[in-house]
Amino acid sequence: MKNEDMLMHVRGTSRFVDDIPAPEGCLHAVLFTSPVARGKIKSLDVSKAAAAPGVAAVYTHKDVPGLNQVGHIFKDQPLLAVDSVEYIGQPIALVVAQSQRAARLALKLIKADIEPLPAVFSPREAAAKGLIHGKRRERVTGDPASAFAKCKYVAQGKLFSGPQEHFYFETQRALAVPGEHDTIKVHASAQSPGAFHHHLAEVLGIPMHKVELDIRRLGGGFGGKESTAVWITAPAMAAFLLKRPVKLALGRNEDIATTGKRHAYEYDYKLGLDAEGKILAYEIDLYQHAGACADISPAVLGRSFLHVSGSYHVPNMRVSGVSCRTNIPPNNAFRGFGVPQGTFAIEAAFTHAAELMGVPAEELKRRNLLRDGDTLPYGVKLELVNAARCWEALDGKTGLAGRRAAAAAYNRAHTDTKKGLAVVPVCFGISFAQTALNQAGALVNIYVDGSVAVSTGAVEMGQGVNAKIRIVAARTLGIPLERVRVETTNTSRVPNASPTSASTGADLNGMATKYACERLRERLLEFAARHLSCDDPAGVSIRDGGVYVGEKGPVMSWEKLAAAAQWARVDLSEHAFYATPNLHYDMESEQGRPFAYYSYGASLTEVTLDCARGTYTVDAVEVVQDAGESLSEAIDRGQVEGAVVQGLGWATMEQIRYAADGRVLTGVNAYKIPDIKFVPKHFGVTLLKDSRNPFAVCNSKAIGEPPFIHGLGAYLALTDALRGVRRDKAIPPLPVTPERAFMYLHGPEEGE
Repeated sequence: MKNEDMLMHVRGTSRFVDDIPAPEGCLHAVLFTSPVARGKIKSLDVSKAAAAPGVAAVYTHKDVPGLNQVGHIFKDQPLLAVDSVEYIGQPIALVVAQSQRAARLALKLIKADIEPLPAVFSPREAAAKGLIHGKRRERVTGDPASAFAKCKYVAQGKLFSGPQEHFYFETQRALAVPGEHDTIKVHASAQSPGAFHHHLAEVLGIPMHKVELDIRRLGGGFGGKESTAVWITAPAMAAFLLKRPVKLALGRNEDIATTGKRHAYEYDYKLGLDAEGKILAYEIDLYQHAGACADISPAVLGRSFLHVSGSYHVPNMRVSGVSCRTNIPPNNAFRGFGVPQGTFAIEAAFTHAAELMGVPAEELKRRNLLRDGDTLPYGVKLELVNAARCWEALDGKTGLAGRRAAAAAYNRAHTDTKKGLAVVPVCFGISFAQTALNQAGALVNIYVDGSVAVSTGAVEMGQGVNAKIRIVAARTLGIPLERVRVETTNTSRVPNASPTSASTGADLNGMATKYACERLRERLLEFAARHLSCDDPAGVSIRDGGVYVGEKGPVMSWEKLAAAAQWARVDLSEHAFYATPNLHYDMESEQGRPFAYYSYGASLTEVTLDCARGTYTVDAVEVVQDAGESLSEAIDRGQVEGAVVQGLGWATMEQIRYAADGRVLTGVNAYKIPDIKFVPKHFGVTLLKDSRNPFAVCNSKAIGEPPFIHGLGAYLALTDALRGVRRDKAIPPLPVTPERAFMYLHGPEEGE
């Protein structure tokens, strides 16, 4: 399959926001932001900046023509600060000038008198003070207290998982171009066309039909462009007020310092097992480090909350979760959307429990895998469970017992280096947990020459969703792939689109496309039967770009069919809508069916740890992933590989450091992401065979996010190696950087 986007990427011809030729008279915007984590704005003087060379305007909250709000879930995030600031990097004023350099020079002339106030940077401290977003969530399944009393083994402790920078290639940016009658068109690097469209209209104080948001593709998103609308609404406001095009683009360090991250979490866990290693009870408390504004944090916490049992059957459980309001930039969505953080705790708890029992962790995991008929803690009775099938396929490919024995033999023979391994099963619910977001529209136009244009709400950001939508359209219509083009994501063609996230892009938009193409196909078949005077209309078919009557044909080409249909006044345009059926969830009882289906997987990760230096290598990763009936095996394999590598980075080397005052210390030169040299020498990916999924388009399964969980294998394998050297410490925090590994090996014992 020829992937047009991929070809353009490697040739350097893909067009991103910065590649759009700047319109005549285009201005450049930069933000003046808070230098303190929390404070009261006593005075703000922008007069000197406004008079600086090349400056067209300086705007404060007083100049916002509409609603001064970009809060995603709650209205708690002003576009421009009013009388207080809640984090370093919070926008206070907007400078617009002839060039970005002139705007940045003018920033230095702004005088802000801000009285610093006490700030909170610990999620546990925030929770203790009642500084939370939304409500504390809690669910009890079964009778955990009685079950713990029957447990032979109980593993209990505290855990920590750190933040992660999205590090997309294309930083936050937008180009806003005003039009006639107070209309505006915005080209943006954004994942949420519907939500951002709404934010734009609210901030500008105009109806949504006067705003057009157009998105060709993103230079990566990973969730970091799903919810925070500051960098899109700010230049749009300036363009609207000045009646001139305005562009805003963050520098890399500016992007890292002011944008949200993957949420760090802190945990209290307690896992109880019987003498045979079967889970009897589990308790987990989640403290989410959300940041100063809610942004999308409560929704991320909700996904963590629903996935704390991982891929295991847990009959008795208590889970609580709280989104903690702290004075750092508001964190946001990131690939996995809270599922990696929720899954992390039970995977680490198994490591602890296995030590208590003196058995390999993978043996305990295998005994507790989900099976058909099991009921999840929120009331869903499972069917078509492929957890055990993925595990067995992995075992058949790798020989898990033999790999464990080989590692043990190596460790007995070596003192300076140690081998560690881990097996990670995956169970990932697919759908937006917010039921209302599980909808999509598609517009399909067939032109008189037989070419086809498809418009959906899906945003292409490197994951191949446009390629999959082309495949669905071509397959459904029965025409060559080359006849189909996927248009830009545009709010004037497909309104109110849900975000492209939660691994639902192809599921939702692909199904809407399929519905539209099916209606067009039926319409054309009816016309073809009349046009060809067929005795048996049911025998007419379209395939391989031609019209067939029974087995005879092609009697007419697709192109001639389209032209004849248009001449006969047959409608060659169709809009279709898809809403995932049978989804519901009650937040009060914490029961329901929030997901359409589940993606499963299993992986083996092996590492070698240098016990003197704390350095390590990831020797091998072997993955078996359930992708249903793959729409494109090449794309799905690429998504598995990319997700795993990104997960490896979160688990090992990616670390954000904050100063005591809340300032982000990590810049582009200090933030390390996995490169080609870090990728394991052996990296095997197998897509599970004979997996059916009637709950998604063409029996496929989501693939963008679930494989990220396999990256936890690096953390668990390193923990396995570290704990083989010393067990007088608690389980290490994530990520296990080489520095942390060194200190774990050579630092003081607990309590010293």
